[in-house]
Amino acid sequence: MIYQTNDTIVALATPNGIGAIGVIRLSGPEAVTIAQKIFKGKDLTRQASHTIHFGRIADGDVILDEVLVSLFFAPHSYTKENVVELSCHGSAFIIESVIKLLIKNGARAAQPGEFTLRAFLNGQLDLSQAEAVADLIASNSKASQQAAMQQLRGGFSNQLNALREQLVNFASLIELELDFSEEDVEFANRDQLKQLILTILGVLSRLIESFELGNAIKQGINTVIAGRPNAGKSTLLNALLNEERAIVSHIAGTTRDTIEEVLNINGVNFRLIDTAGIREATDTIEAIGVQKTMEKISQSALLIYVFDASEISIADLNTDLESLKKPGVPMLVVANKIDLLDPEQIAALPNTESTLFISAKQKERIEELKHKIYHTAIKGQLAGNEIMVTNIRHLEALQKTEEALSRVLNGIDNPITSDFLAIDIKQALHYLGEITGSVTTDDLLENIFSKFCIGK
Repeated sequence: MIYQTNDTIVALATPNGIGAIGVIRLSGPEAVTIAQKIFKGKDLTRQASHTIHFGRIADGDVILDEVLVSLFFAPHSYTKENVVELSCHGSAFIIESVIKLLIKNGARAAQPGEFTLRAFLNGQLDLSQAEAVADLIASNSKASQQAAMQQLRGGFSNQLNALREQLVNFASLIELELDFSEEDVEFANRDQLKQLILTILGVLSRLIESFELGNAIKQGINTVIAGRPNAGKSTLLNALLNEERAIVSHIAGTTRDTIEEVLNINGVNFRLIDTAGIREATDTIEAIGVQKTMEKISQSALLIYVFDASEISIADLNTDLESLKKPGVPMLVVANKIDLLDPEQIAALPNTESTLFISAKQKERIEELKHKIYHTAIKGQLAGNEIMVTNIRHLEALQKTEEALSRVLNGIDNPITSDFLAIDIKQALHYLGEITGSVTTDDLLENIFSKFCIGK
């Protein structure tokens, strides 16, 4: 893709469909001039930036709509170009007619993400901030919105730029050593370089580890409810959602397929997945359901194992728990139907830190279970303003940076010549630069911005 920034682009900035208002956005050197050609009201070219003006849009003598026009003159706009936004009535016919009229008068239809691309190319945003714009638009929970806003405000970029700047200083000294290679001098103190690399590796390790939670928050945390037939899994799903989402029956094996719903707890979305009961299947359909259950368990970020406290034996319970354990996947053990037990029977049940005794039918201790679900998944990692990695592209770049710096560290401990150290440091700088956009290719930009909606 060849990026043109000397023309003027236009697109609808609000969602398609009928609504009260539709906002049409123009950006480029001729944005104000083109808008003026179809605007009946004040002369927009003589007005101040950041002002709004009432008037009519006309195609010759035909009035299309009454609008408000907002003006933003370069460089004080989202794209750092002249930007005009026309707030029209939300008729699909009106919006289409106005856009066609603007194109007829010199504008070009914008490509997906082209407004934000121009903001990046003009230095308004770095690449990770531009990607955060898309994440912010797609955010569907408080936690995902906060993660996107933190990245958009530059928290992630600032941390990476600080690390990169320190590395650049040492890279410059090592390059200087290469100029004086015949004199065998060291301008870059190896002990200081080693300490810097260790510090950066520590930061990279924390950022890489944050991806598991960051990505889960962005997509929703996969939370599987599993257990034997008739343990009360569907009843528990209904209780957590506070609605009758799943069919509940005393007949074992009622749930044959998975049921998925989203539960928001403290601003974090959990993708609750109710599954078929785990047992030896009695028919082909149930066998498929059990197989799906095991697949969902293998993909889960959190497993809620539910058992009927009034029926299951300790031996069967232990067998289930042992078979369902997955490395890195926390499991909550929920003893259901305690309303059918007396206190002595409850006291005799196995009890660990991850066990909770509830009655899904009576909705006893459901709020406590929600609290437990949240804290088991989050593990205090949302406290404060910790930077989290939510983008797979950033994760891969950080991992490659870590590998390159590990080679530098190994080169310091097992002395190698400055030219080899310089190569690995340059690679680390390259991968860090890919995240913020100081190092880019057309293919990379096209891959990122083609995923944006048109108009942003």
